[in-house]
Amino acid sequence: MISMILQAAGQPAAGSSSWSFLLMLALMFLVIWLFMIRPQRKQQKALEEMRNALKKGDKVITAGGIYGTVADIDERTVLVKVDGEVKIRVDKTSINKDTTAEPPAEKK
Repeated sequence: MISMILQAAGQPAAGSSSWSFLLMLALMFLVIWLFMIRPQRKQQKALEEMRNALKKGDKVITAGGIYGTVADIDERTVLVKVDGEVKIRVDKTSINKDTTAEPPAEKK
């Protein structure tokens, strides 16, 4: 694949054109990494840390939009108290947000 890219760039007479092409290609990969890959990994790491720090009594929102309170935590699952005595067991990876520390929304 690299040879196809180099052939598409053409055969330079002095060799300086190939270095500028490779430099431009490297800069493109750097920009993609800085603006796309790195922030995504940082967000995934923060979400994983939040899921591992869950404790009984935390208010959470699942991926399906279910609001509830953590009643019990296993290694891979979380028991979420939804309403009254209604409890559902969900996978830990489906917990998207911990709303315990957030202030309640004001009504207008």
